[in-house]
Amino acid sequence: YGSFIDDLRIYVRGGTGGMGYPRLGGEGGRGGDVWFVARERITLKGIKEKYPHKRFVAGTGANSSVKALKGEKGKDCEVHVPPGISLLLDDGKQIGELNAAGERFLAARGGLGGSLATNFLPCKGQKRIIHLDLKLIADVGLVGFPNAGKSSLLSKISHAKPKIASYAFTTIQPELGKIIYSDYKQISVADLPGLIEGAHVNRGMGHKFLKHVERTKQLLLVVDISGFQLSVKTQFRTAFETILLLTKELELYKEELVTKPALLAINKMDLPCAKDNLNELMSQLQNPQDFLHLVEEEMIPANTLEFKEVIPISTSTGEGIEELKAYIRKSIDEEAEQENEEYRKKKLLLLQTSQ
Repeated sequence: YGSFIDDLRIYVRGGTGGMGYPRLGGEGGRGGDVWFVARERITLKGIKEKYPHKRFVAGTGANSSVKALKGEKGKDCEVHVPPGISLLLDDGKQIGELNAAGERFLAARGGLGGSLATNFLPCKGQKRIIHLDLKLIADVGLVGFPNAGKSSLLSKISHAKPKIASYAFTTIQPELGKIIYSDYKQISVADLPGLIEGAHVNRGMGHKFLKHVERTKQLLLVVDISGFQLSVKTQFRTAFETILLLTKELELYKEELVTKPALLAINKMDLPCAKDNLNELMSQLQNPQDFLHLVEEEMIPANTLEFKEVIPISTSTGEGIEELKAYIRKSIDEEAEQENEEYRKKKLLLLQTSQ
């Protein structure tokens, strides 16, 4: 994954309470709390570099005294984290998540100050080991096997400058780009490391790749029209088989991924025989059941992906790129309209039931 970090294990501890004052019944201040706060432009790598010990401890509560019988609360500790963070305990249990800038989560509570109930002795703060698990939030996630042209496509449609080469696995860390339209609307696109067969069982970068697909609103499958072969030792796959395999990997990792809205970009249309291959692929996609007997049974997904559009493109000549950008915009707008409609219906229903 290069220098990109999407998982960080840190120690948090709430502050200890302050001492009570037995003679006058004074109460010590409560210990400070540790909060996670989502902020833009924060990275897990940045947190690791700034706080190499990865320990966050809140302030101790003030002791009760003759001048102040009620001690002041200890200073809270705020840890700024990037949006898209899931908070997990060591056993894998999720205790919370922060998806938008400004959201807060109480990670460790401060201990109570000394009082009559505690024999005027302070309590220690809560302590925890928490995993910060980052899943990129993007409107569109590019999905495809290595060398399908995802990085080239990202550089064509956005201002991102990913590393591009003619060998497999050029992308070793996620890249985020933004498509900026003439009316200044922006759509974020994530190029993720290439999937390989067996990714769902964590082969290659399996789970590291697939977990980022979870947070994208829509999928854009990028497929090489001439087919795909990872190496001389692996089997050659046609474009149709590639689509089936990608769907199968997504489905085996998490079934809900296959229900996301999806577009299909057929790349490398500048190659010879591309038009004939495309005609063959389109007939296979229109009636996939008629061609499933040609592939091994374990390659067939339980549910095939329903593509909203199939767009032939060439990242080297620029063919179909503008059409693809228009379809991405249309698809995102349609989904947003649908969500708004559902929200309006829920509001209306609530109003009707309350009346």
